[in-house]
Amino acid sequence: MVICKEPAGVTKIVYQCNLNFYTVRIHIERLTGAGLLDVSETDPILYKTTSFGVKALEHINAFRVLLMPATKSQKDPVLAEGF
Repeated sequence: MVICKEPAGVTKIVYQCNLNFYTVRIHIERLTGAGLLDVSETDPILYKTTSFGVKALEHINAFRVLLMPATKSQKDPVLAEGF
């Protein structure tokens, strides 16, 4: 959703997320269904993060900040990376 703060096409999303087209399409369907992404009616089709999606990103980032001290203090780096 960060990539789509400015309207982005599926190719840009694929390359920036390092995913394949099939996987990106699944994620796009879920994000649009949840009201987190808008789909343009233009050609080419562009995707843009909704205001609800921006709010969700803010909450996700706030949660990450809360987890950072806990993950940095982990003695097992594998556990910290997988979190």
